[in-house]
Amino acid sequence: MEIGIDSFAAAYKGTGPNITDAEAMAQLLERIEQADKVGLDIFGIGEHHRKEFLDSAPSVILAAAAARTKNIRLTSAVTVLSAADPVRVFQNAATLDLISNGRAEMVVGRGSFTESFPLFGFNLQDYDQLFSEKLDLLLKIVANEKVTWTGKFRPSLTGQGIYPRPIQQKLPVWLGVGGTPESFVRAGVLGLPLMVAIIGGETHRFRPLVDLYREAGKRAGHAPEVLKVGLHSLGYVAETTEQAVEEFYKGYAETFTKIGRERGWPPVTRAAFDAVAGPKGAIIIGSPEEVANKIARHSEALGGISRVTFQMDNANLPHEKIMNAIRLLGQKVKPLLR
Repeated sequence: MEIGIDSFAAAYKGTGPNITDAEAMAQLLERIEQADKVGLDIFGIGEHHRKEFLDSAPSVILAAAAARTKNIRLTSAVTVLSAADPVRVFQNAATLDLISNGRAEMVVGRGSFTESFPLFGFNLQDYDQLFSEKLDLLLKIVANEKVTWTGKFRPSLTGQGIYPRPIQQKLPVWLGVGGTPESFVRAGVLGLPLMVAIIGGETHRFRPLVDLYREAGKRAGHAPEVLKVGLHSLGYVAETTEQAVEEFYKGYAETFTKIGRERGWPPVTRAAFDAVAGPKGAIIIGSPEEVANKIARHSEALGGISRVTFQMDNANLPHEKIMNAIRLLGQKVKPLLR
């Protein structure tokens, strides 16, 4: 099982450490270096177009990280493909692959925030059509140097070459999904590895959707080993479970109460947090031993997972706390799982 980190490049606007955007970016690159040094497998950068985050150009951050790391794989998490040009998405990823000497990946999805749609001139009413069409084009570009293609939302391609080409013969593309059954089926039909974002509730409740993905993939003729399942979770590791919970809760509550006001969710309570951080809850938090055990339980509940990534920087934790958590993931949690 691969273990990694996903980051949204928190800007700490009005919360958490009182640092500049430049300082926050420098700290993020230090975390990616730390993840590489302690042997983690993957580091992902999200894509948002909001004041709270500095990840509106994830490929730039990943390229900077590629020049400072040696082994860790680098991925978007996720690329909001619906509001992007698949040609440029591929070119950015292929360039990252060259800089990193073959360590680039993509996780593509529709995005849970919608600011990118009006920002780039797209209509939210076309939400699903945009993604379906652009995913089709992206996969054709990944598979072919020269592409002939026609669609509704982008000018046609008539055999143009798409360059540069990556080092990897086939650049890995994962499909990032939330809780929509159609998204799980689409990933299975296409034979794409699946990255499931579970940030609330109980993880085992996603098993029927994961089974739907595997069944759709099987019916489409894809081998079981192709149908990988990854888990993206909120999480945090400290020396003890009590320490991890106390350090993480305050910033988590502030962040998700603020997001909740936008989406009509109730404010976060300690009781609700304790439930989602409990044995069956989606948040993977605790001591290295508890975190390793919880990952193993989640894997069993979902019928086996190939990758798990932690999202830690939404709790406004100080840099040194996140650096220590990354160290514990690499030096303690990963060996326990192995």
